[in-house]
Amino acid sequence: MRLVEHDGIKIGVFNCDGAYHAIEDRCSHDNGPLAEGEFDLAACTVECPRHGSLFDLTTGRPKTLPAFQPVQTFPVAVEDDTITLEVN
Repeated sequence: MRLVEHDGIKIGVFNCDGAYHAIEDRCSHDNGPLAEGEFDLAACTVECPRHGSLFDLTTGRPKTLPAFQPVQTFPVAVEDDTITLEVN
């Protein structure tokens, strides 16, 4: 996992077995820092360190409560050794 910032938006970039996913570093339940949570490579999820909600890194949708709203995801492109994100 690598945390990056663009125009004040923190984004966690995760490598799930060679597939890169970028997700907003903000739990939709209480704005906690998702990138500080436990990353499950096999399930491609991250757990909010504050209240334990699991987020699917491919969709940004929570898989468990207390979060019920998705967080923003960002398209990722890999060319050679360069990873780029599309941030609107």
